[in-house]
Amino acid sequence: MATDKFIYSAQPARVIFGKDSIQELANEIERLGAHRALVLSTPDQRAQAEQVAELLGSRAAGIFDKAVMHVPIETAHEAREVAKKLEADCAVAIGGGSTTGLGKAIAMESELPILAIPTTYAGSEMTPVYGLTEQGLKRTGKDPRVLPKTVIYDPSLTLSLPVDLSVTSGMNAIAHAAEGLYAQDGNPVMSLMAEEGIRSMAQGLTRLVGHADDYAARSDCLYGAWLCGTVLGHVGMALHHKLCHTLGGSFNLPHAPTHTVVLPHAIAFNAEAAPEAARCISRALGDESVPAGGALYDLAKRLGAPLTLRELGLTEPDLDRATDIALSNPYWNPRPIEREGIRSLLQDAFDGARPSS
Repeated sequence: MATDKFIYSAQPARVIFGKDSIQELANEIERLGAHRALVLSTPDQRAQAEQVAELLGSRAAGIFDKAVMHVPIETAHEAREVAKKLEADCAVAIGGGSTTGLGKAIAMESELPILAIPTTYAGSEMTPVYGLTEQGLKRTGKDPRVLPKTVIYDPSLTLSLPVDLSVTSGMNAIAHAAEGLYAQDGNPVMSLMAEEGIRSMAQGLTRLVGHADDYAARSDCLYGAWLCGTVLGHVGMALHHKLCHTLGGSFNLPHAPTHTVVLPHAIAFNAEAAPEAARCISRALGDESVPAGGALYDLAKRLGAPLTLRELGLTEPDLDRATDIALSNPYWNPRPIEREGIRSLLQDAFDGARPSS
């Protein structure tokens, strides 16, 4: 990243990090001047939502546990109505990107303040980016109203996250930092955060494999997620995220595993056009002599992550349609976007071929 000319605009953020920091939640709600919190979760994380509600006592307005991937617009509308009916004046999102995304959907229309308690490494909690899926197409955008007012990072809450989900969630976070390194609106501050985020996440995930209860490794992963998410919130993304939004929104592929599979191929595709970013990724992963795409693929393989779009449920006939959707709206990327290259990238990701660059 050249340091001679750039613009840096910081997003407001309040972060509370550390063991048992969830105990600060009631104080944070009071700090916002709020009194009735709607607790959001996925169906599978209902138990954690109930713990949060119990912790809040009379400040808990209720629980909405229907958060799902890619935030279907119907779910967003239902959650907004529930918040209105319960007279909630804030929302607490506990979980991963699906729950945080639902909180953002509520905030965008009602302007309720959101407090996020991440239990995965998605990074959405540090961004003003939102996503909604309607009629099979996922649209994303930025709006400062959806940025959580407070983020509580408590590594203790991630101890129950299975290793396989930790791995794909962590690779998802690495994707944010990796694309931030060649962002059109990038800057040296974000590049520092991106490289450190990749390094911390990769090292933490490596230790987690075989040692799921390693608190220090969990803490490193959550710290890395914070940094990677901060990068996502400050600079624009490119080809990798466009492809993943296409595959998730239009083919209902699982969010984090899709990022995990596509990332090495997207970075390899852009490596020649963004050589400094590629070097930073390789350095963060421990060996500058290994090309960035191959290094990311090797990391995913060591961690036991999925390596093919085929195993995520995509079919080979889907590849042409995915290419068409990815090309349908213009977007910036360091390497020019053209059909043959994107189709080849998706084929490699479908087959799980190790990138050579």
